[in-house]
Amino acid sequence: MLADAVLGLDDFMGPNEGLSRDSQIGSIGGGNHFVEVQSVQSIFDARTAHQWGLRRGMVTVMVHTGSVAIGHVCGNHYREQVRGLFPKTLTYPANALFPLPTGQAHQAQVESFWNALHNAANFAFANRHFLALMAVEGLCRVLGEFEQTLLYDAPHNLVWREHDEQGEVFVHRKGACPARGFEAMAESPFAFTGERVLVPGSMGASSFVMAGQGNADALCSASHGAGRRLSRGQASRGDEAAFRSFLERFRIVTPVDLRRQDVKLRRDIVARKLAELRQEAPQAYKDLGPIVTTLRDAGVARPVAELRPLMTLKA
Repeated sequence: MLADAVLGLDDFMGPNEGLSRDSQIGSIGGGNHFVEVQSVQSIFDARTAHQWGLRRGMVTVMVHTGSVAIGHVCGNHYREQVRGLFPKTLTYPANALFPLPTGQAHQAQVESFWNALHNAANFAFANRHFLALMAVEGLCRVLGEFEQTLLYDAPHNLVWREHDEQGEVFVHRKGACPARGFEAMAESPFAFTGERVLVPGSMGASSFVMAGQGNADALCSASHGAGRRLSRGQASRGDEAAFRSFLERFRIVTPVDLRRQDVKLRRDIVARKLAELRQEAPQAYKDLGPIVTTLRDAGVARPVAELRPLMTLKA
């Protein structure tokens, strides 16, 4: 996405005489973000799956992460700008969400907003690709060289400038990704299938690849996952037996190797890492099956393939 400035990326661009780098690039981030090695469990639309290069038993890598610290910097910059524009004679919004005027008088702030947003989006795009390439390199070291292609990159928290019969509109997809159909994708490689839609499951649960149907009532968008059943606080106090069973059945890799004897002796470290994993365990999230069925029945997106997790990497 085009930007005229590099707000939040100074550490990465470096001084004029050379480039620098920062520890954020190639990092997963916290919360429900992950890198997962998966296999294609089921095919629901054989023709589309074949066209997209998906076949049963194929190993895939899915990356779910965002702009990490760059988005935080850009978000804070935007909040300070719109707070400063808000009339001092009016009471501040109760939800602390300040609007951005888009008129000619505030074009400098508008352009600053789009620059910040696009910088964060571009960083997130590059970060996911770094992580994917690192995962592929790890697999190649063990298995030898193999063919690899990118299926799709689907941001799920971004603002798009689009046009309809009323003119320019802004579509904010929060926890949702584009699911455009044949017409909107006419000039793209997805003209005969609809847009590729990625619906990741929670840690240890299946994910789905779907094809967008361009449902205008849903703003040509599809939900990106099922959402939480339990808050992180509730999940931390959840069913201990179910959580232990989950850990025994699934392979989860984190920077802290809980199997190492010296780590086991540090009960404080083990307890903290287990608490983080418990917040993102499958029982903390809704079942993805009904969500996929709803997307299909509502004409939002049709299922193409189910991906079963083999190994999950967490921060």
